[in-house]
Amino acid sequence: MKLEDKEIGKRIARRRKKLDITQEMLAEWAGISTKYVSNIECAKSIPSMEVVMRLASVLETTPDEFLVGTARYEGQRWQTVAKLLRGMSDAQLDLMEDFAAWVAEHTEHL
Repeated sequence: MKLEDKEIGKRIARRRKKLDITQEMLAEWAGISTKYVSNIECAKSIPSMEVVMRLASVLETTPDEFLVGTARYEGQRWQTVAKLLRGMSDAQLDLMEDFAAWVAEHTEHL
């Protein structure tokens, strides 16, 4: 497991504690198990992009805070995207993840 993967869990735990939210509450609100939250925070599991989006929504931040350590607040547009992703199948999420990576790679100048 890479250092960045371990940092994701630490950042999620730090944000959760800052908001005084238990692992049980976070799990329920994000639609995942308490064990999975614990595994993410202890870096035993790496969350999918869908789960990162859900956790960011519940913890009132952007996925950037977990992935790179800084939150980017530009209105609530990211929440709209997160809501769209929640209802997608695994195949659709794979496609969206590939698309997001392509956009990030090819639009650095925007």
